[in-house]
Amino acid sequence: MIVIVCPGQGSQTPGFLEPWLAESRFREQLTGISDAVGIDLVAHGTTSDADTIRDTAVAQPLIVAAGLLTLSALLSDGRRERIAGIAGHSVGELTAAAGAGILSETDAVAFVRERGRAMADAAALEPTGMSAVIGADETELLARLDELGLSPANYNGGGQIVVAGALNALAALAENPPTRARVIPLQVAGAFHTRYMQPAVDGLRTFAAGLQASDPTLPIWTNHDGTTVTDGGRFVELLVGQVSSPVRWDKCMDAFAASGVTGVIELAPAGALTGLAKRGLRGVPTVAVKTPDDLAAAFEMIDAQA
Repeated sequence: MIVIVCPGQGSQTPGFLEPWLAESRFREQLTGISDAVGIDLVAHGTTSDADTIRDTAVAQPLIVAAGLLTLSALLSDGRRERIAGIAGHSVGELTAAAGAGILSETDAVAFVRERGRAMADAAALEPTGMSAVIGADETELLARLDELGLSPANYNGGGQIVVAGALNALAALAENPPTRARVIPLQVAGAFHTRYMQPAVDGLRTFAAGLQASDPTLPIWTNHDGTTVTDGGRFVELLVGQVSSPVRWDKCMDAFAASGVTGVIELAPAGALTGLAKRGLRGVPTVAVKTPDDLAAAFEMIDAQA
């Protein structure tokens, strides 16, 4: 049982798409996506610096576009039938929605453009950010968050919870972390998946109402609670609500384990979710598809299911 996972914001690094764009088919595909969103993703994936691609309105379309490039290669030549399911982390759920056939590639890209803009606008209202907390006792951490006015944003499993809120409160948490915990600031531009993003929700709901959603043709798990969703319209509703509610990636990984997952393949820009899988799904083989050179290992894993 092979599951494809699609990473979220913060996984991008300067120049990460350069190896992909050396191949004309991927350059043409990315150029088409760039034209659709009105953003030069070719430049942002190759020459833009870290600060530029940290901008939410750039980062989110860039990450989804990278996932779509990877999917186009992975699911060709009849391999789609050997995939047991797909899931995305945060904005990666848009990539997953396209991979599962809920949204067309064009609609997924349009949605992520609007999502990125709306979340960037919401983030600009107050100076906020996010930090990963690793190794904390969850009860102790949640109590500390209450004291500081911070919120849990991503329950990532494997001993990691991402927290979000005011920058001074995040600094206070880093200065006095929970017992045996590490606090690592993340390169994101706002307190995503918290109340700070509520201004983005209404506009996104209106936009999403105009999209054509189909029922998934691949099993797809939701960040909402780790369950599979069989109604495409319901999944789109969850995509809207996800903007201001916590990501339960821990529950997604629990669901993978309960389903008998035998392998995890992460789309570009890969690394974060396979890292979590190594801690939360111990012993399950993983492949992080960072460049086209990694496709061979992914194909081998998929073809072994034949």
